[in-house]
Amino acid sequence: MANTARCLILACGNTLRSDDGVGPKLAAWAEERFRQESEVRVISRQQFTPELAELIAAADFVDSSASPPPGRVRLLPVSSRVESSTAPPSHHLKPSELLGLTRSLYGSIKSHAMLLTVGIGSTELGETFSAPVEAALPRARGILEKAVLRFLGR
Repeated sequence: MANTARCLILACGNTLRSDDGVGPKLAAWAEERFRQESEVRVISRQQFTPELAELIAAADFVDSSASPPPGRVRLLPVSSRVESSTAPPSHHLKPSELLGLTRSLYGSIKSHAMLLTVGIGSTELGETFSAPVEAALPRARGILEKAVLRFLGR
């Protein structure tokens, strides 16, 4: 597996849809914050896709961004969920489905998967955040930083 890292930060969102861009915004911040940490890798996508399973299989920590009420920030554990359907995986997966796919393809997961959620209020076209999301960014960055540093043993 090329370019693997123990700590993998995954972000999801669309930077052209207002608050939906909060995941990529946090990913850009994390990439800068942890640029000297060879054990940390940051990936930002518009959606989670099956090909991310290989990267997750080599990592111990996974983080992403989703949507509770606008401006609310939470850090929650994510467990893997294997779909009972025999249909091939969709091109868009929920974090639990992505972990389930990783478990199915690569055996047991050694991941400590966490989901950092920042609630969004608007998905209108635009590149600016609503007031609640803008106000939540410092807290979200702080939670993300503490979680990564704790995982790295610092």
